[in-house]
Amino acid sequence: MAKDFIREIIVRDIENNLYDRPITTRFPPEPNGFLHIGHAKSINLNFSIAEEFGGVCHLRFDDTNPETEDMMFVESIQRDIRWLGYDWGEHLYFASDYYEQLYQFAEELIRRGLAYVDSLSEEEIRAYRGTVTEPGKESPYRNRSVEENLDLFRRMRAGEFPDGAHVLRAKIDMSSPNMLLRDPILYRIKHAHHYRTGDEWCIYPMYDFAHPLSDGIERITHSLCTLEFENNRAIYDWLVDHLIPPPQPRQYEFARLELDYTVLSKRYLRQLVEEGYVSGWDDPRMPTISGLRRRGVTPEAIRAFVERVGVAKTNSRVEIALFEHIIRDDLNYRAPRVMAVLDPLKVVITNYPEDQSEMIEASYWPRDIDKEGSRPVPFSREIFIERSDFSLNPPKGFKRLAPGRSVRLRHAYVITCDEVVQDPQTGEIVELRCTYLPDSLGARPDGVKVWAAIHWVDATRSIPVEVRLYDRLFATPDPYDFPEGGSFLDNLNPNSLTIMSHARVEPSILDDPPDTRYQFERLGYFIQDSEDSRSDALVFNRIITLRDSWTKKQQQVASRPEKTRPRSAPKSRQETPSRTGETASDARARARAQNPDLQAAYEKLQTQVGLSEQQADIITGDLRQVRFFHQAMEVYPKGPALANWFINRLLPAWKDQPLDALPFGGAEFARLVKLVEEGVINTRQGEQVLALMMATGESPEAIVEAEGMRQLRDEATLLAVIADVLAAHPDKVAAYRAGKSGLLGFFMGQVMRVTQGQADPQVVKPLLETALQSDE
Repeated sequence: MAKDFIREIIVRDIENNLYDRPITTRFPPEPNGFLHIGHAKSINLNFSIAEEFGGVCHLRFDDTNPETEDMMFVESIQRDIRWLGYDWGEHLYFASDYYEQLYQFAEELIRRGLAYVDSLSEEEIRAYRGTVTEPGKESPYRNRSVEENLDLFRRMRAGEFPDGAHVLRAKIDMSSPNMLLRDPILYRIKHAHHYRTGDEWCIYPMYDFAHPLSDGIERITHSLCTLEFENNRAIYDWLVDHLIPPPQPRQYEFARLELDYTVLSKRYLRQLVEEGYVSGWDDPRMPTISGLRRRGVTPEAIRAFVERVGVAKTNSRVEIALFEHIIRDDLNYRAPRVMAVLDPLKVVITNYPEDQSEMIEASYWPRDIDKEGSRPVPFSREIFIERSDFSLNPPKGFKRLAPGRSVRLRHAYVITCDEVVQDPQTGEIVELRCTYLPDSLGARPDGVKVWAAIHWVDATRSIPVEVRLYDRLFATPDPYDFPEGGSFLDNLNPNSLTIMSHARVEPSILDDPPDTRYQFERLGYFIQDSEDSRSDALVFNRIITLRDSWTKKQQQVASRPEKTRPRSAPKSRQETPSRTGETASDARARARAQNPDLQAAYEKLQTQVGLSEQQADIITGDLRQVRFFHQAMEVYPKGPALANWFINRLLPAWKDQPLDALPFGGAEFARLVKLVEEGVINTRQGEQVLALMMATGESPEAIVEAEGMRQLRDEATLLAVIADVLAAHPDKVAAYRAGKSGLLGFFMGQVMRVTQGQADPQVVKPLLETALQSDE
């Protein structure tokens, strides 16, 4: 079964032997800006389809507008595509290389009476085109003779006329309900220097003319583009049907990527850069590929995100929380844990010897991640802790350090706050004086209540760093939604960047490559900035927080008077206050305070299983949920993966019903998650299986088999299928071995047809190539 409608079309075309060449796609950017996350979806789709079906994907720059294009953009686009993990090989093309051929195509249309030179002004052409409800009027120049049109068009090329004097138009139908077919413009005069062809040309093809014919010249089979080009398909088909011999390329449209809290319009992105709202195209707050790369997002996370979004026929807005979740999931297994303090507060351990220091061995990884490695962390009499981890007068619910309280220093000792030193003028807390329990290293002290574990760094040997805390660039889910007379700039988030200039980080980072991504424990994921540096400190960018703090910010915004409240996202179900003002999180905390078993589970899920505080909070609000999760852990002890599916898929799908009403238990749920994590089925199929489990109570394995979801990867089985396919088509086998390598796509299609789409193309392709190369 093909995983989306585009692949279904391709499988059908292969089965029908529609093309005499390999499946050929293309990614055709205009070199007038930087790629963004929306382009990544198209890049992934075009390159992945070519790879899956044994074809090729071209990179072609549709450079038909000399006034906006630049080699800088060409180089940036190539760099971004390679960084994402794709390679076009020898198939790098430019529409400007086809200018002469495109010109000859235009003359052919004139000779066949299908194009004419129009001398109306731009305003007159617009008026003659009509409206959606009224047909257009024919230009008085529409019936010029072929000879006159050829003469004028050649003189346009020779530079005899100024800009705007004439255009070349297709002669189609001025009464067409599709206004784009009302004699569209094919060429215009533009005396401008082109970044590749210089001043050789003064007429340039329109995008709607150059694009389909460039596809035809390159023998593209499937031209994949986003839905805004749906109406342009009629022009595409008209041109290739008249000028390209069959089998012609065909255009198919899919939904573009729209992301909450993000603008992807080139015009808006350029405005942000040119008016100084961001530092450049690679500002880490920008959705450009270069911005995401500088921020520290990995190409693997971007590819996983666009795969997860999928390919659909209708536009929809994707929640940015999904992208952030995938980034966190990727970094969780990639980023070693180290300690940093962003807002340092000095702590003097008064009973630790002044002339003594030690190195404490600390693991880079939590227990649930199957990786090894540790680093020595220096410890001495003076350390820094996070200022927010101390409260002189702790409010209700504050569980960290306070006068008379004890906390554990992460990986180290238990300390107790004995004295607070304040500035006599301002009252600011400048130092804490504490004592430590020498026998508490790696051991639980008897008779001492340890409130929490907090991070720290050694005061003497830690490294000074500047940390830039990046957040969402816009404060509202839809930045394009602004009142009349306003601007998308009104929706900018004023707190999208906070700079911590006096932060400190443990010295182990000095031994690592500068592009190493870290989890600063309890703070988030960070990477060293690739562009900026300070003479006195390293600069780190926050890639993403450990948990979503956006809901609390929106609640604070919601408390403002209605007149000044910006548009904001609805509160999540877990954080919506009740009539008493208590949020669901508050209710869970109250339940844990009343039930020691829930509190113990809350702490264990964080310290032993490796869940975030937010994940542990959601799971431990109800004993039924805790029991369910523990049942799942007994079958598949990958806590973060289980928590992800439990919180983000199971609970929303089951809504507010009790878990014990589910027709399956934690063990069956764990087996489903395992099927997804081990690649037996993909995430989307996993969601389908979950829905069927909730409806029928069937086991995940039974549903996968019944629905035919399991990918066929067994090489022995696939080799048997391949042998049958080759035996059934000896003439095509002979043609392939004689050099017609384009038939590989045909054979791929036959294998997919026989296996009803279940064969894994990544396994099939090398097996098929080996079999075709063999003479046996």
